[in-house]
Parts: sequence; C-alpha cells; structure tokens
Amino acid sequence: MSADAQTLAVYNAKAADYATRFGGTGKPGKHLSRFMAPMPEGARVLDLGCGPGASAAHMAAAGLVVDAVDASTEMVRLAGQTHGVTARVATFDDLDDTNHFDGIWANFSLLHAPRGALPRHIAAIARALRSGGIFHIGMKTGTGTARDPLQRIYTYVTETELTTLLHNAGLHIIAKDKGHQVGLAGTDDAWIVLLTEKKNG
Repeated sequence: MSADAQTLAVYNAKAADYATRFGGTGKPGKHLSRFMAPMPEGARVLDLGCGPGASAAHMAAAGLVVDAVDASTEMVRLAGQTHGVTARVATFDDLDDTNHFDGIWANFSLLHAPRGALPRHIAAIARALRSGGIFHIGMKTGTGTARDPLQRIYTYVTETELTTLLHNAGLHIIAKDKGHQVGLAGTDDAWIVLLTEKKNG
C-alpha cells in the first residue's frame, strides 16, 4: 500500500516551510530527550517518518545508530542537506525487521496511515523492536478521518483506541503527555504522545 498521494505532494511542496516551523532547536525537546535517555551509546534506532531530519540528527549526536526514513522524497533530501542525515525513502509498509531496533520514534507520522492499517503497522513496529525496546508515538486526537486545509489526510484517534492498539501489540505504556499545537495548516489540534516499552509475555 502506497502513501496517500495528496499528502505526499503537500510535504514535497512544503518541506522547507515545515522544516522552518518544526525543524527543532539546538537541543532535543522533552519527548526526544525522554526517548533517548534509557539508550546506551550505539543503540540502534529507527526514525519512522523523519521529516527534515532534526530529531535523527539529535539521536546521531547522542551516539545512537540511526535509520531515518520518510515517504517524502523532498523531506529525505532536506534531511541530508540541512542536518547531514543519511535518510532513505520508505513507507510504513516497508518495515519488516525482527528484533532489530532498541528504539523506534514515530513522531506524528503514523497519523497519516489509514485507520484500518494501524494495527498492522503497530504490530510490525513491535516485531522490529528488541525485548525492552522503546517506542514513541505522537498522534492527533479525535475521531474519524479527514483532510486538513492543506489536503493532508489524517486519522484521528482517541486515547482509548490508541492505548488498546499498543497493548494488543505487546507495548506497555510508560509515559504519557497530552496537549495541543497550531500546525502547518494553521489549525490548533489536540495531540497525545505515548512512550512505550516492549515486554515479553
């Protein structure tokens, strides 16, 4: 299954604007710092939907081995140009590793996946994590599926829906934050961020 063409077109056209708005600062933010904190130097991490590459650059600077992927060719190009991140073009469906990563960072990327595909994608993420691996996910909260004013497709989830998906995949929630932010389209949207750990059994 390929990524939504309209959504990709928006990110390819507005990659520079996105990087300016959400490209990060000189220091990792709260959620990224929390994600990286338990990982030893040399830990292998996946940035699933790396965008312009700021988070991947922070991970690499912290001594982590980063695999950065994005479905947008322009985002991948920008990640290399702006942050020196070696990223590659890939979709959620391309994740087929098993017990490979110590951490997976999916920061507001899976919200563009179809609702029906979320159980499959989260199961693939859990399989790709080693036991004790850490998974960070950020999603916009709400119900239904809709296009924003820029015509990007969004799957909105409730907290209960998302936590059930994670639990069903064997991912145990260890931290939670909720808030809201004005995004690229100019709308003020509610979000949830969950940090989880893969445990056997």
